[in-house]
Amino acid sequence: MNVLDLVRPDLRGFGGYLSARKQNSGGAIWLNANEAAQPQAFDTLALNRYPEPQPGDLRRAMAEYYGVDDSALLLSRGSDEAIDLLIRALCIPGADRILIQSPTFGMYAVCARLHACTVIDSPLQETATGFGWNIPAMIATAQRERCKVLFLCSPANPTGQSLPAADLELLLDGLAGQCLVVVDEAYGEYSTQNSALALMPRYPHLAVLKTLSKAHALAGARIGGVIADPELIGILKTCQAPYPIAKPSAALALQAFSEKALATTRAGIATCLSERDCLQKRLQVLPMIGQVFSSDANFLLVRCTDADRLGAHLLAHGVVVRAMTQYPALRDCLRISIGTPAENERLLAVLDTFTGATHA
Repeated sequence: MNVLDLVRPDLRGFGGYLSARKQNSGGAIWLNANEAAQPQAFDTLALNRYPEPQPGDLRRAMAEYYGVDDSALLLSRGSDEAIDLLIRALCIPGADRILIQSPTFGMYAVCARLHACTVIDSPLQETATGFGWNIPAMIATAQRERCKVLFLCSPANPTGQSLPAADLELLLDGLAGQCLVVVDEAYGEYSTQNSALALMPRYPHLAVLKTLSKAHALAGARIGGVIADPELIGILKTCQAPYPIAKPSAALALQAFSEKALATTRAGIATCLSERDCLQKRLQVLPMIGQVFSSDANFLLVRCTDADRLGAHLLAHGVVVRAMTQYPALRDCLRISIGTPAENERLLAVLDTFTGATHA
């Protein structure tokens, strides 16, 4: 199977916008991009010049970190842009469909609808121990509805579970030649499961989303990426804006791959996991908490006896958590990110003041 068979036919030979940086590189006197000739006095990054469309040093550092060839990686503005690009490149507006598994990250559906594509749902299955995927149902639904792209978040947001590798292999085998399977690993560094990247050599219809926003603590830099077959990466490049990665963000993100920064990242992950396990134990004995779902990410999904009132109580005391009212199956739930030890203690202290009858 050639992954280009899944790309929109009208984009298979599309060259995209030929920016000044793409057309020519090198040289000492740049007079080809209508930039200002002199930087501002405060500018230490030569921001009067456009950035590289795909900053080479950062792309190579990220590719080395993830253990892939840099030809298989496209840098993007967080994972959100990568989601949009995949739908834009593969789905014909008004005709094609994507598959999601609700409750899940909302940007898959948002991007699909902005491109006039239909969203098909094969919902997660809730059991006594948490949520999980129905792989045979997902395959059957994707085939019946002729879905072009399947988005799967693992660890899942907002439910927290990871997909076992054996289940992903079943999914990939069942949809070979029919559908691009996109595994969103935004929370992958927190997971006990191996990355889906290990399966990529065997499955050209697999793409993996990565981000520096979570474990690498760079949400404000907006740096992510999609890892896929190099031929598909080439198509995605033609669909991307001319200069997607800002110089300050690229320079900052590159520092994340120094050994010192990676050691800090690993320590932060370890602290987060320890705090998560401790917080889970302390939450599940509180009277207003009905269930704390197991999590493989940096958050906990909590089912409450009165989620609306509890969320308002926390907010009134300066503690902001995420309501789940947009998900019918989770209307009685709150999603709580794991904070610093002091923040987690403050959360528990405020919860101790909740009576269920007052926000005072």
